[in-house]
Amino acid sequence: MNRLILIVCLSLPIFAAPPQGSSDATPVPLKIGGITVTGSFRTRAEDWNWFQPDTGNNSYLYSGNLFRLAFSQSREFFDWQLEFAAPFLLSLPDNAIAPGVQGQLGLGASYFAANNRSQNSAMIFGKQGFLRFRNLGGNPGRSLKIGRFEFLDGSEATPKNATLAAIKRDRVMQRLIGNFGWSDVQRSFDGVQYMESHPGGSFTFVGAVPTRGVFQTNGWGETNTAFGYAAYTKPWGSGVHAAETRVLAIYYDDWRPILKTDNRPLAARRADFDNIRIGTYGGHHMSALTTPAGTIDLLAWGVAQTGSWGRLAQRAYAVDFEGGFQPNLLGKLKPWLRGGYTRGSGDGNPNDHTHGTFFQILPTPRPFARFPFFDMENNRDILGALIFRPHKNVTTSSEFHALALASATDLWYAGGGAFQPWTFGFTGRATGGAKSLANLYDTQVEWRMNRNLTATGYYGYAQGRAAIAAVYPRSSNGSLGYLELAYKF
Repeated sequence: MNRLILIVCLSLPIFAAPPQGSSDATPVPLKIGGITVTGSFRTRAEDWNWFQPDTGNNSYLYSGNLFRLAFSQSREFFDWQLEFAAPFLLSLPDNAIAPGVQGQLGLGASYFAANNRSQNSAMIFGKQGFLRFRNLGGNPGRSLKIGRFEFLDGSEATPKNATLAAIKRDRVMQRLIGNFGWSDVQRSFDGVQYMESHPGGSFTFVGAVPTRGVFQTNGWGETNTAFGYAAYTKPWGSGVHAAETRVLAIYYDDWRPILKTDNRPLAARRADFDNIRIGTYGGHHMSALTTPAGTIDLLAWGVAQTGSWGRLAQRAYAVDFEGGFQPNLLGKLKPWLRGGYTRGSGDGNPNDHTHGTFFQILPTPRPFARFPFFDMENNRDILGALIFRPHKNVTTSSEFHALALASATDLWYAGGGAFQPWTFGFTGRATGGAKSLANLYDTQVEWRMNRNLTATGYYGYAQGRAAIAAVYPRSSNGSLGYLELAYKF
C-alpha cells in the first residue's frame, strides 16, 4: 500500500493538470488522405499484495503498458482496418510463484511465467486486420467481417435506454467471450462475423479461433481452440419502460493435448487428453422502469452447458440475478444502488463420469471480479454496489462481494481461458472441503479528464475466509491497488 501512495504522490502533477477542451467529445481522428489513423496508449502501475504463501514474494509492484495504432478506411460497400499493438511489461516479479497448490501469487506472476520467466517483456503484433462488407443484398443492417478482430459477447446491440446500456456494458457483455481488455496484452479472434439488424432485433454469428495474448506479449499465434457463437437480441418498449432480451448458443472446442484443470485425481487427468466440446445455451433479459421516485432496473442472465469435458459428460449451469434503483435524491451525486446473486455450478463428485463445473469459456473476468482472484466457476457471489456520478466526467463505484464455493468438493478457480497452446488458462486450488472464500471490498474512481485522457484509480481488499485460509494459512487477506492513465487519439 505504501508503494501505491508513492505512485499517487508522483502522479498528482499529472492528475492536477487542467483539462483541455471538452471531455464530452470523442477523440478527433487523424486523417491521411482517405485513411483514418487512431490509437491509444495505456499505462498502469499495479500494486499486488496476494495472500501470504509459505515461500515466495506475494507483495510487489510492476508496470503494464499497451500502445495501439490503427489504420482504417470506410467505403460505401466495405470498410477495412489494420491495427498493431505493442505491449511492454516492466519490473515483473521473479519470485512470485510458490510451489504446489499456492501457485502463482497474482497476475504479475502470470505475466512472468507466460513470457519465458522474463522480468521485462515487449512485442509488436497484429491486433486486428479485417475486411468488412456492408449493405449486403441492399440491406444496410447486414454485414460480413473477415479476418482478425475483437469481439465481446453481448456487444452486438446497444440499447437506446441509458440505464440498460450501462447495465449491458458493465454486467452482461463479455461474461463468456471477450478480449480480456483489462490485461496488458488482450486477445483477438481470427474468423468471420456476420450481423443482420433491423428495428425489431439483430442476429449475430461469429466463428473464430482466439489468438494468443492476455499474459503473453507475443500475440501473433493462435491457441488451438475455436468457437461458434450465435445470438438474437430484441429490444422491447421505450420511454418509461424499456427492456431487452437476448438468446444465445455457443459451441466451444479445445483440442490441445494438455492437462485439464478440474477436481479429478491427478492420475485421472493425466489419462484424459480428449477434446473439450461444450455447448452453452441461454441468454439474458433486462428492463428499466422510470417512476416518480426514480429508475428501477432488473437483470436476469443464465446459461446451461452440455457436451463433453474430455472423457466426462459436461452438465453445468450459471445464473445471475440483479436489481438496481436510481433514486431522485441527492441530485448532484446521481446515486445508483445495485445488488445481485451469481452462481456458477461446481462438481459434486470428482470420481463419477460427469463434470459439473461451469466452464466460463473465453471471458473478460475482470469487470465481474475487479480484484481477479476468482471467476464464475464453482462460485457463489452475493453483490452489493453503490455508484455515484457527481460530475458528467467522474464516476465512483464501490462494491461488496460475499464469495463462496458452490461445491465444497470442487476447486477454487480463477482465470480467463486459453491464451497459449500449452497453458490451460484456468487455475484451480483444492481447499480441503472449505466453502467460504472471501469478503471483497473495493472502490474505483474514473475521471475523464478531457476528450483524450482518462485517469482511473482502484483499490480492493479481500478478507479471506476458510477456503483461502486452507491454501494460505499464514495470511488469508490480500489487496490490489492500481493507478491507470489512458490516452486516445
